[in-house]
Amino acid sequence: MREFNYTALKQQKWDTQVVAYIAAIHEAKGKQELYLKQKPQETEKLVEIAKVQSAETSNAIEGIRTTNTRLKQLLSEKTQPRTRDEEEIAGYRDALNVIHENYEYIPITVNYILQLHKILYSHSGKSIGGRFKSVQNYINATDENGKDVTIFTPLAPYETPLAVAAICEQFGLAVAAGDVDPLILIPVFIHDFLCIHPFSDGNGRMSRLLTTLLLYRCGFLVGKYISLEAKIAKTKDLYYDALFAAQIGWHEGQDDPTAFIKYLLGTVVSAYRDFEERMELVSEKLPAFGMVQKAVRGMVGKFTKVQIMERCPSLSASSVESSLKKLVENGELAKRGAGRSTFYVRMD
Repeated sequence: MREFNYTALKQQKWDTQVVAYIAAIHEAKGKQELYLKQKPQETEKLVEIAKVQSAETSNAIEGIRTTNTRLKQLLSEKTQPRTRDEEEIAGYRDALNVIHENYEYIPITVNYILQLHKILYSHSGKSIGGRFKSVQNYINATDENGKDVTIFTPLAPYETPLAVAAICEQFGLAVAAGDVDPLILIPVFIHDFLCIHPFSDGNGRMSRLLTTLLLYRCGFLVGKYISLEAKIAKTKDLYYDALFAAQIGWHEGQDDPTAFIKYLLGTVVSAYRDFEERMELVSEKLPAFGMVQKAVRGMVGKFTKVQIMERCPSLSASSVESSLKKLVENGELAKRGAGRSTFYVRMD
């Protein structure tokens, strides 16, 4: 079986991009802590927005979907799942809520990973929840001719429990030693988890839940306020490219996780920037129209009312809607489409 040694990462030299990402995240973490003390009500609104986006987009990456109305009802626990997709969305909701509310008390161990996977499938008729795979799985892709090809073969089922135990132990030892920045250890752990591919289903969603958990436990709470899953969904091709590049030579211990480290850290940096931007809008104490106007001026290309509401968490939906209407009337915006397909574009 492939061996793991995370403390050895302290001997590795990282390029300027990785170093810059780490410095930017630590600086942003400090700023966020100030905002959380100064603007508790506004940041709580961001939590609810992020939860919805995370549950929706993490499942959508895997082709699991439902309607917007049903999604909101499921996430507010006002209805029961009706379809298999809705069962899996409800499971992700529950697992994410457990992490949000209890991350300080969820150590990174085999048993807790199995329990989170069990919660993920708690609404499903499948019996796979909380169990490692019993049959060899493969990571496939579609080639230019539309044919499925295997691009990576994960560990065999008999190797899986020991491998997951090993990466959990190595992560704990390396964090305790303090010689390697957690921002290096987290993407390395997630990369190894995905290469092990320990479950017969749900590995991608579990990797994103574990990313959130590991970041929270190491003090990086941005995913609570800005959905990391939504950002990954928007750059899904880059995510898979980085993962594929990092998998080369993994079984022999000759892999280079740098591509995946850069991808994940870049995603975290982007999330912190979004958080700061939204908090800066709130901090200026502009009237509703001025806040929406400033948010609009920061948009590029087409955008929706929902996107403006995300940038202005202190405003109600009606305030955002009336402000957008005024901006259309005075010629700053053009409204396109109708109904759920409505979007706006700047006219400057």
